[in-house]
Amino acid sequence: MYSTRISQHVNAPRSAVYQALVDAGAIAKWRVPAGMSSHVHEFDAREGGSFRISLTYDAPGPTGKSASHTDTYHGHFAELVPDERVVEVFEFETADPGLRGTMTMTTTLADAAGGGTEVVIVHDGIPDAVPAGDNETGTRMALANLAALVETGHASAPSEPTG
Repeated sequence: MYSTRISQHVNAPRSAVYQALVDAGAIAKWRVPAGMSSHVHEFDAREGGSFRISLTYDAPGPTGKSASHTDTYHGHFAELVPDERVVEVFEFETADPGLRGTMTMTTTLADAAGGGTEVVIVHDGIPDAVPAGDNETGTRMALANLAALVETGHASAPSEPTG
């Protein structure tokens, strides 16, 4: 198990960023790496509320963690602090013991110098079978999508994030 930490500056107020973290429609748009599509099966954004999300590869080649071309995960919201922090505890739906285990994703929002919001995502408990580079790249793509969504009102092709 390992952890990653990725950050992104977003030119939007913390309230707008937080809203995109707790809205199922927004999650479906931004929390998906390039080359994948998202389906939100369940999403109850309250402390203790559950969620279930699938990410499916658009191309037929890549292999998913849960099905032939899909990564499905489920979990719950452990903590919601409006405009400051979202803590999610989740796990992949998989028969592969190397991909099992509970992970925690903590998203922290802070006022950025010069305006906007500094978004930091820390993943803890990532199974060693998930390449760190893949997790980091996917998180950077998702954060770029988040920035595009809250800055312009729609997710677009990822730009180069900071981190």
